[in-house]
Amino acid sequence: MNAPLHAPLAALDWTGTETALDAQGWALLPGLLSPADCAALAGLYAGDAGFRSRVVMERHGFGRGEYKYFAHPLPDIVARLRTALYPLLVPVANRWNAAMGLDVRYPADHADFIARCNAAGQLRPTPLLLQYGAGDYNCLHQDLYGEHVFPLQVAILLSEPGRDFDGGEFVLTEQRPRMQSRAEVVPLRQGDAVVFAVNQRPVQGTRGVYRVAMRHGVSRVRAGTRHTVGIIFHDAQ
Repeated sequence: MNAPLHAPLAALDWTGTETALDAQGWALLPGLLSPADCAALAGLYAGDAGFRSRVVMERHGFGRGEYKYFAHPLPDIVARLRTALYPLLVPVANRWNAAMGLDVRYPADHADFIARCNAAGQLRPTPLLLQYGAGDYNCLHQDLYGEHVFPLQVAILLSEPGRDFDGGEFVLTEQRPRMQSRAEVVPLRQGDAVVFAVNQRPVQGTRGVYRVAMRHGVSRVRAGTRHTVGIIFHDAQ
């Protein structure tokens, strides 16, 4: 769990990542975690240590399955990913806000952004570990949590499709003004990550830039067990 993160991050095509985010609101980060790291993170779910709360989705109408929010201190690999990915995504976040006419800009350092969240009463860490079994799914949603929202987040698949589980595809939808929603399935293998819009993203139209609302979820798991870690960059109220 202590292998350096800078090598896989530096090896990724960040120009291509920004291009994909601008074009479709999501981008694939292949092989972000090793199988050993995936197994170690997924194995944390069986215990209660290191988590601040557990949510059973069906009780709240969120779908079926469950997840746990990590407590401080975050697991080392989660904390380092959160810190390392954030500055790489800040240029996209600030460019998107400028394009949508929003005044909010994000500092280059994640600690400074968390200080902004904390000053507004958003004190609870939001990275989470999700577990799905056969028949489970996650309804389309947005992870907002408070006034201060970083417009991008990351989900990393910890299980291997076809071996650990079947079904359970990561799904994104976008709602353009005066148009029907469009759905997209993101192909993920174990260790792959997807970075995607939390809420809105700008799209260039014939009459200028307009805002597209995005939601994400997980389709029904047909068999097996699926684990995912979610890295959200803002904290919660």
